[in-house]
Amino acid sequence: MTALIESALARGLDTRVVVMGIDVLSRTGPVFADLFPGERAVIVADGNTWQAASEQVILSLAARGIEMDEAVVYPASPTLFADDRIVANLCSRLSPTSAVPVSLASGSLNDVTKLASSRLGRSYINVCTAASADGYTSFGASITVNGIKVTQQCPAPRGVIVPLDVMARAPARLTASGYGDLIEKIPAGADWIVADELGLDPIDDYVWGLVQGPLRDALGQPTRLVAGDPDAMARLAEELIMSGLAMQVFSSSRPASGAGHYFSHQWEMEGYGTTWEPPLSHGFKVGLGTVAMSALYDQVLTLDLSKIDIDSRLATWPTRDQDEHRVRALQPNPAICEAAVLQSRAKLLSKDEARTRLSLIQNRWSAIRTRVAAQVLPARVVEQMLRDVGAIHHPSQIGVSLADLRTAYYRAQTIRTRYTVLDLLADVGQLNQVVDSLFLPGGYWHNRGETV
Repeated sequence: MTALIESALARGLDTRVVVMGIDVLSRTGPVFADLFPGERAVIVADGNTWQAASEQVILSLAARGIEMDEAVVYPASPTLFADDRIVANLCSRLSPTSAVPVSLASGSLNDVTKLASSRLGRSYINVCTAASADGYTSFGASITVNGIKVTQQCPAPRGVIVPLDVMARAPARLTASGYGDLIEKIPAGADWIVADELGLDPIDDYVWGLVQGPLRDALGQPTRLVAGDPDAMARLAEELIMSGLAMQVFSSSRPASGAGHYFSHQWEMEGYGTTWEPPLSHGFKVGLGTVAMSALYDQVLTLDLSKIDIDSRLATWPTRDQDEHRVRALQPNPAICEAAVLQSRAKLLSKDEARTRLSLIQNRWSAIRTRVAAQVLPARVVEQMLRDVGAIHHPSQIGVSLADLRTAYYRAQTIRTRYTVLDLLADVGQLNQVVDSLFLPGGYWHNRGETV
C-alpha cells in the first residue's frame, strides 16, 4: 500500500483497509477476520469473477475459520446490468442471512453489492477482479433507476483487496475501460479549476493531490498495460483506488468526474451499447467523452473572455420558460427530459446573478486560461493514448454519428448542476460557436471523418 493510500485511509473513511499486490487473495481471510470478527461471510460473484478468484478467497476465509453461507453467483452471460431490479434481487437473496458480503467484482457488480449491502444495513468487502473502473472505493453506487443513471448514496466497502495478478489476467477490454474512466480526470480537473476560480466549488488541495498527483504517471504507459506489464497495472490500479478514496474524503465525485463523464451518462440513459454482449462499458464511453471535452478545451484556450460584452449577453439571457423549452427540445426521451429540466432549472441564474457571474468570468479569465492550459492535454494526444490502450476513441465505434455527437455536447450540459466549462460557455453565450467550430471544415471532428 502506498503512502497516499495510507494517508487517505487515516482520515477515518468508510474504507479501513486496502491490500494491494501480487498473490494477495490469501489476505482476504485475515482482513475479513480483523474487520468483522465472529461474522459469517457470503461471496457475491458472477461466473467470470467466480472463476477468477473464488478458489483462493474461499481457502483464505476457511483458513481463518470463517463460516460461509451459500454464495450468490450470477451468470457470466448476459453481463450483469447495474439497475434497481438487480439490486432488489441481490437484497432478496442476501436478506435470509446476516452474513457479510464479499464481492468478487469489478464495476457493475461491485456497485450492486455496495448498494444492496447498504440497504440491508451491512458493510462489505470487495475483491477487485479487473482494473475497469474507479468506483471500488467510492462512497456511492451508479445505478440505473427507471432508465436514469443516478448515484445512490451508500458507504464504500470496509475493506478492499486488489490482486494485481488477477487484474492483469482480466480481458484487455476491462483494463482499457478503466483507463478510459481514469483519463477523464484530466479535463475534469480543468472543470474543477473553472469552478474554483469562479468561487463555486473551491479546490481542496489535499484531495486534488490524491487524484491529480499520480494521474499522469498512471496514464503514461498504455502500451505496457496492453502487454500486461505488472508495474503499469499497479500504477493504474493504485490511481483507480485513489480516485475512489478522494471521493470519500471530499464527500463528492467532483475530484474524479467532469463533463466528460456526462457524455457517458447521457449515452447510457439513451441506451447506446446496452444491448451489446458484453455491453459497452462506462469507461469506454467516458474515454470518448474525454476526447470530446479535450477538443472543446483546445478551442476554449483560444478565446479571450476578458472582453465579453456583458450588456449584450444579458439582453439575450433566457427566461425560465425559454430555458425549459431549450432543454425539452434537446432531450426527447421523457424520462431523461424531466430530470434534465430540474437540473437545468436549478442552475439558471437571474439577470442580476448573471451580471455578477459574467463580470467574474471577465475578471478571472486570464487566471482561468493559464491554469487550464497547464492542466489539459490536446485532444489528439488523448485520442492516441486511448488508441494505444485499445479503448474507444471515435463516436462511430459506439454507433454515434457526428451529428449525434454534436448534440451530445448540448445534452451533457443539461443533466447535472455541477459547474463545468460547458456551463461557462453557455453563460457567456459562446457554447454554440465553440461546439460548431469542432464540426466545421478544419475542426477537430470534421477532420476525423464520420467513421474510423
